[in-house]
Amino acid sequence: MKKILALFLFALICSSCDSGTYEELEEPTVIDGPVTYANTAKAIVDANCIRCHSAGGAASFRPLTTYLEVKDAVQNTNLLDRIQRQNGEPGQMPQTGRMPQDNINLLLQWRADGLLEN
Repeated sequence: MKKILALFLFALICSSCDSGTYEELEEPTVIDGPVTYANTAKAIVDANCIRCHSAGGAASFRPLTTYLEVKDAVQNTNLLDRIQRQNGEPGQMPQTGRMPQDNINLLLQWRADGLLEN
């Protein structure tokens, strides 16, 4: 009887475990109104891209330090494609590892909202 009870408790404990990732557990960022460069995109780019995409950085040939530079990268290069690539995929950015999906979604929403500055 003890073995059956122990087996039942073990099965109950195992079935209650959750294997969510930290990213899945984070609360999504909610923006009231359209996503703009000033209210959202700039902070994401600064946190994930500036290290390489500014003067003296490894990718200083494609700076992402101003609204016009980031807007141009979205419109005329494959910036949004590259940030959506999985870790290890050729051309994936940032090279240090994929940014959280929530940030990617916000940048995609920024484009959908018209790449507004303010």
